[in-house]
Amino acid sequence: MNTPNLIFPEFVPGSVWLAGAGPGDPTLLTLGVHHGLQNADVVVYDALVDERILGLANPAAIKEYAGKRGGRPSTDQSDISQKLVSLAQENKRVLRLKGGDPMVFGRGPQECEALIAAGIPFRILPGITAGIGGLAYAGIPVTSRDTNAAVTFMTGHTAGGDIPDDVDWDSLSKGSPTLVIYMGSKHLERIRDRLIAAGRPGSEPVALISKATTADQQTVTTTLKHCTDVMAISDIKAPMIIVIGPTVGYHEAFSWFHPS
Repeated sequence: MNTPNLIFPEFVPGSVWLAGAGPGDPTLLTLGVHHGLQNADVVVYDALVDERILGLANPAAIKEYAGKRGGRPSTDQSDISQKLVSLAQENKRVLRLKGGDPMVFGRGPQECEALIAAGIPFRILPGITAGIGGLAYAGIPVTSRDTNAAVTFMTGHTAGGDIPDDVDWDSLSKGSPTLVIYMGSKHLERIRDRLIAAGRPGSEPVALISKATTADQQTVTTTLKHCTDVMAISDIKAPMIIVIGPTVGYHEAFSWFHPS
């Protein structure tokens, strides 16, 4: 890649870079993460990282899978963190490559804590998170002057496998014009019921965006009341971003991405 006049940080042996691969489309990769891929000795990657992104890595780099997917056999997080520490202690340049952004509803913070405890230097390389990039590819703005001056991002699936138990549903329902929910498909019915019980209108627009920014992207629009029925009928699959609010209304006019 020709990147004149750019000064990239040195990838020091014995360090770990926690990097975001973005929501799927390899063209959304940042220059900093591309630099990390080309200079890493080891790439420890997640389930949602596109194979074409892995293809940008240093040909001599070792690629180690360490994915975590809800409801499927996954590598234990403590084992992943220890792997990062051990590889760095072997004086390797370790790139921990995660889908989206490593610090948005991921386990980047736990990995940082493990590295700090072991005295391993690290750098965080943000990535485009699905709650922004995925919406853009569905033609849905996160904010618009005509619809909302605030947006709330939330997870619909905690580490324990349930919906969050520390959410003030009344405040969430009434206080945020637009909600963007990560990993919410499994518990969508319960989330919908909580929001409607807290005062969110059942007629509010909802978009279900599956496999955002990839060739398999699907976007289905409906209402909050009918979202679970529509999800079942359309048979769209996780990973999925769910958008609730008035900006969903832009989808039809702004839809520009047409996967082949």
